[in-house]
Amino acid sequence: MSPTPDQTSALAIGAHVAQSDPVREAQSRRAPLVQFFLGDPQGFKGPEVEYAGGAAALRAAAEEAGVDLYVHAPYIVNVATTNNRIRIPSRKLLQQHIDAAAEIGAKGLIVHGGHVNKGDDPSVGFDNWRKAIDATDLKIPLLIENTAGGDNAMTRYLERIAGVFDAISACEQADMVGFCLDTCHAHAGGNSLETVVADVLAITGRIDLVHCNDSRDDFDSGADRHANLGSGRIDADLLAAVVREAGAPVVLETPGATAEHRADADWLRERL
Repeated sequence: MSPTPDQTSALAIGAHVAQSDPVREAQSRRAPLVQFFLGDPQGFKGPEVEYAGGAAALRAAAEEAGVDLYVHAPYIVNVATTNNRIRIPSRKLLQQHIDAAAEIGAKGLIVHGGHVNKGDDPSVGFDNWRKAIDATDLKIPLLIENTAGGDNAMTRYLERIAGVFDAISACEQADMVGFCLDTCHAHAGGNSLETVVADVLAITGRIDLVHCNDSRDDFDSGADRHANLGSGRIDADLLAAVVREAGAPVVLETPGATAEHRADADWLRERL
C-alpha cells in the first residue's frame, strides 16, 4: 500500500555527514536525521566516536536536538565472502559497530551486502549471512543495503537479495534485520525503479531507510557514482516515486555539503 499524502509530506529527509559533530551538521541542514561513519570506512580498525565528550555526549546532544542518528558500517565489511581473512574480521567489525552505534542511540546500522568470490556458489554467501546474524548481538536494527555492481554481489540482484533474506529468516534475530534501499544502486544494478519498491517489499517485507541518490551513469551500468537530485540519469518523477512508495526515512548521499544537501532536500520535497 502506498503512503498517504500526509505521510509523504512528513517524510524525514536527512543526509550523510561528517562524523565529528553530526548534530551540528543536521541542524545546519535543518534535517531531523543524519547518517555518518564511526571511524575509517575503508579499514578494519574498530569504530571511533569523534564527537567531543564521546558516545554519551553525542547521544544526549542528539536526543536534546531531536535528531535521529544512523551509522553506516565500513565499506570493507563483507560477511558473505568465503575468504576467512576477510569474513572473520568483518564479523568482528560488524559487532563492534553495532555496539558503538547502540551506545550513541543510533536508530540503525547500515551495511552493504558484500559478495562472494568468482566461481563461488552464491548459496554459500547466503549461509554466511545467516551465520553472521546468528553470531552477532543485534542491539539495534541492522539494515542491509542493496549495492550497484559486481556479478558476485549478494544484494545487487533481486534474486540474490531474496537468497540473503531467505537464509536470515531462520535466525532468531530475523526481526532485527531490515533493508536500506539505495536508488542509485538499484538503477545502476539493473533493477527497474518502476517496480523496485514492490519487488523489495515482496522479498523483505520492509524498507527501513532510503538512500535517495541520483546516478551519474546509465541503467544497469554497475557503476556506483552518485549525483545530486535531478542532475543525473534517473528520471526525476521516478526517483520521487520510489521515495514516495517506500514511505521510509530518507538519507541523501549526494555530492556536496550543507547547501547542496538542502537544495536536494527541497527538490525532493517539491515532488513528494
